[in-house]
Amino acid sequence: MMTAAQLAERIVREGVAPMAAAGWATRPGDCAGPLPRAGARDVGGRTDVLFDLASVTKPMMAVALARAHIDPSRPLGEWMPEARGTASECVSLELLLSHRAGLDAHRTLWAPLLRGEPVDVAAALREAADARRTDARGDPPADGFPPLYSDLGYLLAGVALAREVGARDAGEAIARLVLEPLGIADRAGTIHDLAVRGVRGPFAPTETVAWRGGSVVGAVHDENAWALTGLGGSGHAGIFGTVDAVLTFGLAVLDGIRTGELEWLVRERPGGTLRAGFDGKSPEGSSAGTRMGPRTVGHLGFTGTSLWIDPDAGVVVSLLTNRVSPTREHLAIRAARPWAHDALFEAAVGSGP
Repeated sequence: MMTAAQLAERIVREGVAPMAAAGWATRPGDCAGPLPRAGARDVGGRTDVLFDLASVTKPMMAVALARAHIDPSRPLGEWMPEARGTASECVSLELLLSHRAGLDAHRTLWAPLLRGEPVDVAAALREAADARRTDARGDPPADGFPPLYSDLGYLLAGVALAREVGARDAGEAIARLVLEPLGIADRAGTIHDLAVRGVRGPFAPTETVAWRGGSVVGAVHDENAWALTGLGGSGHAGIFGTVDAVLTFGLAVLDGIRTGELEWLVRERPGGTLRAGFDGKSPEGSSAGTRMGPRTVGHLGFTGTSLWIDPDAGVVVSLLTNRVSPTREHLAIRAARPWAHDALFEAAVGSGP
């Protein structure tokens, strides 16, 4: 049985990524019983390093929105004057979070930076809100349009969250509502918020990008998040964290699933595995591997990060890497994720209470 340290070492040795940290944690008990306080945990590899979590920011943002007690049926236009008159003005936050708002997958909102020009944030938000796909016309049905994974919906929902709670940006809202209550704000957060706490690394380097001055380190890799929130955080990217912090967040999600607090986020929706803030486990070929159960939820991050939560087994696993260093074209992580998540699950089941 492989330990978390051995797994992280293998990831690096086999050239999947230059740096890696891995871990698992358990919360024994079942959905019908009381939530135990004690559990087991193992972490290994570069446990001291803060990795760019990329889209693992999305479940954190969704949980923050749930903890802010915002009605997810409310339309985006209530918070964002920039969205009024666009295709997304009357689209609910839930459809944005579940990738069913009919938005394009991506827009290069950061393009002005290539020309040496500043980004007009208001104009960028209007463009994101109006980025309706040609196959998604008119008002969305009750369950939304056919799902298409989109960063834009999270970017917009993150702005709504920040304005609702009076935060500087989505990253600060996540810190207030999720990271600080969990006691992990010194091990997870935006570059800005970590610096305020005196935490200045070490950060895992990501991609070498000429127009950003070379290797990106101590700054978010995602270009739209960088353009719109700089050293802060957007709804789709911007949180950095250690593997231990990610596992602590995962256990909080597990608790929220079991108590029903987060049921509306993780419930199944028609048309695919995408939930609100999370993805479900595909029946075949899932990056979560083969060992975790059918109710497993989690998320991947473009930089090479992942978090998966099996509420029935009471197991949380995480693999953090910087596989995009020095280039995003390095794709060995795709083959590594299933076996790595299986190995972490097997270690958790074998060593747990």
